[in-house]
Amino acid sequence: MLKQAKILLVEDEAPKREHIERLLRELRCSVEIMAARSVNSALDALENATPDLMLLDMSLPTFDAGDRENGGRPQGFGGAEILRFMRMAEISCPVVIITGYEGFAHEGGTTVDLEQLRQEWMLEFEGTLGSVLHYNSTYDEWKTTLSATLLELGLLDN
Repeated sequence: MLKQAKILLVEDEAPKREHIERLLRELRCSVEIMAARSVNSALDALENATPDLMLLDMSLPTFDAGDRENGGRPQGFGGAEILRFMRMAEISCPVVIITGYEGFAHEGGTTVDLEQLRQEWMLEFEGTLGSVLHYNSTYDEWKTTLSATLLELGLLDN
């Protein structure tokens, strides 16, 4: 069972957020989940309290939005902006990136696959980034990998 921990779940898509929360319940995790749906709300949450773990989407809107609002300019690498803020502000907690994308477009139009980005991010955010997972609601691989990551981080009992 997960030891009492605070998890900051940064995810703008309700179905994905609910899927992750459901997994935490299935694992019988005893956690306080703090939710953020945008870059700005994640930064606000981090300024108020440092979580024991952050589950972070990479593609996020700038601001929280209702179901019929767009939340401002979408940021394909909004999660990286949050990680850079953490480094600058010396906020330290383990982070797991959970993204539904298999690749991202860089400036100039080139596409970089998730494995290449994983390697870049693990170097850039060494010591903070625990893992980078590909989320796909159809397959359970992300659940297995996230469960193993939680165990590795010492947040799940054997």
